[in-house]
Amino acid sequence: MTDANTMRAVRVTAPGQIAVEAVPKPAPGPGQLRIRLEGTGVCASNLTPWAGPDWMSFPTEPGSLGHEGWGVVDAVGEGVSGIEAGDRVAALSYKAYAEYDLAEADAVVKLPASLAGQPFPGEPLGCAMNIFRRSDIQAGQTVAIVGIGFLGAILTRLASDAGARVIAISRRPFSLDLARRMGAAETIPMEDHAGIIERVKELTGGQFCDRVIEAVGKQWPLDLAGEITRERGRLIVAGYHQDGPRQVNMWLWNWRGLDVINAHERDPKVYLEGIREAVEAVACGRLDPSGLYTHRFPLERLDEALNATRDRPDGFLKALVTA
Repeated sequence: MTDANTMRAVRVTAPGQIAVEAVPKPAPGPGQLRIRLEGTGVCASNLTPWAGPDWMSFPTEPGSLGHEGWGVVDAVGEGVSGIEAGDRVAALSYKAYAEYDLAEADAVVKLPASLAGQPFPGEPLGCAMNIFRRSDIQAGQTVAIVGIGFLGAILTRLASDAGARVIAISRRPFSLDLARRMGAAETIPMEDHAGIIERVKELTGGQFCDRVIEAVGKQWPLDLAGEITRERGRLIVAGYHQDGPRQVNMWLWNWRGLDVINAHERDPKVYLEGIREAVEAVACGRLDPSGLYTHRFPLERLDEALNATRDRPDGFLKALVTA
């Protein structure tokens, strides 16, 4: 049970285990906001901590690992201007598996009234916009996207809308069907390494692709991405490679003169730029992510949400947890 001074928050108590606890509501300090969370997205970056590697400490702090939250500001700290209680925002905050979280006032983006009632996990949407910007995709280019999950699907839409010819490569038939709906001109099952290369070669007249976005975060897709990037093309690493070192075919990268972009941002200001772009894109109808939120869970079922993110059952793309 909670009262006016407490909230529900999730702790990860052991590998694959959670507890929902009543804990004190956080109080905003100078320059901070408190947000009554409506929900948060579940990020695949949570899966390594969820598995319980040696470096993890349990239990986690209340709400930890959640970082894709949105909701309504309900308290404002000293020195904050331009944002008021009642404003609906997407936030860069880090304990969003809870009913409330704190964010710096300069780490939120207001959501317009036209998005009322719509979920808005700003961090992954902003991430997609930043990756697209750094990919430098232009009309007339051939762009391969390796891995059609939430991120890959959005990038497929953005690239096709920019006038590029998109080749989507993914493991699941569901993802390939989605890629076609998001504008992909060609789809290839991610099954046989050599077969994929030959098919891309055939589709591009032997030239391979101007841009290749790797959006899986594993060794094999990274290898494949380099193989299908044309001479002086751009290889964009958008997958989150968190499970150990990677080897790269530097001979190939060097011989072809590839530009290699690691497109995951770490600067909060750049993240906020991407979130603002995402708000504008969704509000004006340029991007509609609503169909990409395939699974929703209440806060007390965060364990099921994380397991679904790990196991990716048929039809799964993105899980949201609602507070």
